[in-house]
Amino acid sequence: MVACDVHDETLVLKIAEGRSKARMRTVENTALGREELVRQLREQARLCGGAKVIFAYEASCQGFGLYDQMRGAGFECYVLAPTKIARSSQHRRRKTDARDADRLLELLRGYVLAGNELPSVWVPDVETRDDREIVRGRMDASEKAASVKAQVRALLKRHGQRRPEGMSKAWTQAFEAWLRGLIGPRGALPHGARVALGSLLRQKAAIEEEIARLDTEVEALAQTARYAEPTRALMSVKGVGLLTAMLFLTEMGDLSRFAGRKQIGAYLGLVPSSDESGPDADQKGHITHQGPWRVRRALCQATWARVRTDFDEKIVYERIVAKNPKHKKIAVVAAMRRLAVLLWHIGGEAQRRHGCFAQAAA
Repeated sequence: MVACDVHDETLVLKIAEGRSKARMRTVENTALGREELVRQLREQARLCGGAKVIFAYEASCQGFGLYDQMRGAGFECYVLAPTKIARSSQHRRRKTDARDADRLLELLRGYVLAGNELPSVWVPDVETRDDREIVRGRMDASEKAASVKAQVRALLKRHGQRRPEGMSKAWTQAFEAWLRGLIGPRGALPHGARVALGSLLRQKAAIEEEIARLDTEVEALAQTARYAEPTRALMSVKGVGLLTAMLFLTEMGDLSRFAGRKQIGAYLGLVPSSDESGPDADQKGHITHQGPWRVRRALCQATWARVRTDFDEKIVYERIVAKNPKHKKIAVVAAMRRLAVLLWHIGGEAQRRHGCFAQAAA
């Protein structure tokens, strides 16, 4: 069993056979270092009579490259969820790489030798991971555009500039023409503010051009065999557009891996947290916010669109709000969870019908 604490430069390993004392090793986190690690683990397994190598490490910004390499070498490999690994306050005060690897080894030993549950994550196939990059890039571009717009509003506020009367909305053609007038030689802003506003407007224009390019890439991806039918199925739901559908499909992957609606809600962090101790009743708190935050954000935006355009959804939303008039977010979260379950049903059926993940599973 091999537990690995992954860093940019090094891999800190704790290695043990069965119940024997663990040995610590540190190798360079490079292509050559990983290849040498694989060679040595194979040799060690051979000396142990052909033992199976079981490898585990925590999910991080390093991605799943190490997982691919270990699985390609014929090892059993697991990626563990940091949010599901219990750590005491003492551990947090005395955190070291060796202790982190020890904790992972404890979990791995408990799984292998005692059958304990292992807090592993689902690892998407390489194609799904690559598809995510396009959709996430599009979402990130939207975030950057929103950030630049917020900077423009802050600059205008600092200099006491308000939209002219009769201009009810921002970021219309008339509004942008007014902004361009502010940075002209006869603009109402001082020189420094004109320079800053001009820079922000150029950034906004460049980001919007990039958004248009990424929209084209997302549309092309949506027409591929894996996504064409599921995307059309999800877009039949009111409030769900192309980007929301593609984000849901790429982030969730193979929808057949979820056994029911409770798993969907828990995976997306849309279930309430709980705090129960002894005879005290189970106290419910805020939602857990675990899982893919991008999907939660898209579900929230789609939910508001559904409340505005879908009569039945509006009725349900208003009924829940009437029970909790001071906590309208409860109704929004409930609607998000219902929408997620609906998309799971519709998207999963489309994936099964067209065998979207049959090749990846094979």
